[in-house]
Amino acid sequence: MLISNAYAQAAAGGPMESAMQFLPIILMFVVLYFLMIRPQQKKAKEHKALLEALGKGDEVVTASGMAGRITKVGDDYVTIEIAANVEVQMQKPSIAVVLPKGTLKNL
Repeated sequence: MLISNAYAQAAAGGPMESAMQFLPIILMFVVLYFLMIRPQQKKAKEHKALLEALGKGDEVVTASGMAGRITKVGDDYVTIEIAANVEVQMQKPSIAVVLPKGTLKNL
């Protein structure tokens, strides 16, 4: 008799109560999206646009920290002059930052 009463009380909550149990999990995924996933997608989109806009003569810094001037742009690779008569060929995704013109003269 007591056990059947306990089951009856648990079932009396209705569908609204069971939906409220999932609300914290749903809110956690929404916060995760806006704090982590969305900014990462935006940053990747900006980096892709930066790589597409590369041109000869641009002054860049690579992900490894080398600064130089682009002398040749290919589909997948760029040639960077890092010193007088010293050129290095690197993959495009390794370009981290495009510097303003004339920055290398000040270094």
